[in-house]
Amino acid sequence: MKAMVINEFGGSEQFTQNDIAEPSVKAGHVVVRISASSVNTIDMMIRQSGADLPFAPQLPGVLGMDFAGTVEAVGEGVTDYKVGDEVYGCAGGLGDLQGSLAEKMLADVRLIAHKPSSLSMKEAAAIPLVGITAFEGLTRALTGEGQKVLVHGGAGGVGHIAVQLAKHMKATVFATGGSDEQKEIIESLGATYIDFRSESVEDYVSKYTDGNGFDVIFDTVGGNNLQNSFAAAKLNGQVSTTLSLLETDLSPVHFRGLSLNVVFMLLPMIHNVGREAHGEILKELASIVDAGALKPIIDAEDYTFEQIAQAHGRLASGKAVGKVVVTVD
Repeated sequence: MKAMVINEFGGSEQFTQNDIAEPSVKAGHVVVRISASSVNTIDMMIRQSGADLPFAPQLPGVLGMDFAGTVEAVGEGVTDYKVGDEVYGCAGGLGDLQGSLAEKMLADVRLIAHKPSSLSMKEAAAIPLVGITAFEGLTRALTGEGQKVLVHGGAGGVGHIAVQLAKHMKATVFATGGSDEQKEIIESLGATYIDFRSESVEDYVSKYTDGNGFDVIFDTVGGNNLQNSFAAAKLNGQVSTTLSLLETDLSPVHFRGLSLNVVFMLLPMIHNVGREAHGEILKELASIVDAGALKPIIDAEDYTFEQIAQAHGRLASGKAVGKVVVTVD
């Protein structure tokens, strides 16, 4: 079968189209014919710096974590799926798990769910990694009805899903951005837009919370922005982040009694622990989607999987609006 393979880590030119062996089904797994696969920042990190990452695939390797497709074979013990079912998930592209940039892949059924019926394959492929991340970040922060939730980076991949999920959880949602285009996206999702370029943390905390701080902060920007999250949280508030790879002063966390939740959603895939939680979240997300409360934003540029290098370049450019998705069929 055809696959886009990397033979060494480095630039996007490393992708080559090769014929590789088709996967054989095994117990607890299904073989999926891939229709679409989305590009995530972690895919680019692995491609560029895989030699330094303990969870990178062995070379030659097939990247791609998110996918949507159709079940072609069902392994022993699998009862929830049959041949012909449309599914989606995040189940490969690291360690010994072949990725989705191929005509077919083997997927652990604990990492997949039936595709939302109201979405196309391309739309469904955009959800798994960012959807699970957003869901984990909000639920671990105990997000609930009547709370004020601030999403840093509300127009981004994880951010635009988090805004919609927080709305679904009946919270009042605010989100930061830095352009007219991001303002339009955030407001279209029903959140109050905060321009981080012109509004200080002190200003918007005073304006929207009477100086008390937000109940929940979901920081998809991370890094040095974490200090802004700490400053914007209420006493005993919750801060979730997807990016905490830095040394920073935790004094504000201590003196404000904050809870800091770090979301690294690849852990079940890397360590084969708790994988069933991802499948359950994907089922819940599909229900939310089909109820009309969640829809991914897809970048306007179309790519086939043979154009994966260009798709990586599009995400890296910062010009993409929404998720970058490649079609495989």
